[in-house]
Amino acid sequence: MTSLRAKLKNCDGCNKPRPIWKNFGGKKFCKACWGCHSENTSAKKPIAKQTKIPPKSSKREKLDRLYSILRKIFLGDHPMCEAALPGCTQVSTDVHHMEGRSGARYLDTTTWLAVCRTCHNWIETHPLESKELGFSRNRL
Repeated sequence: MTSLRAKLKNCDGCNKPRPIWKNFGGKKFCKACWGCHSENTSAKKPIAKQTKIPPKSSKREKLDRLYSILRKIFLGDHPMCEAALPGCTQVSTDVHHMEGRSGARYLDTTTWLAVCRTCHNWIETHPLESKELGFSRNRL
């Protein structure tokens, strides 16, 4: 009866005839030598360099540039706060999007309201009262 034994070959680490455990880069290593060798070399796959995801898509950047231009024109045409709530500073500094900013509404000036920062904060924190006063609308 024959027993199954690994063929002995010269290990490139210890240069002794041993069963080969790993073939790496054309070099053959026994189990003991591979344990020492694998810690000292970059036998593991290198970690791929991760690319940074841009905060905005190129399409959104183009929309933002156009929005900035439209916003300046809109605030120039509407210099006074259109909400005039208690504590109002009277000078419009913000654009409130009455129907939200998603999709085509982002650049639709018919749904914009020129407001001061104080009034804009109040409108955003009191959505039900804002709808009753006509400062906000439901999105359709």
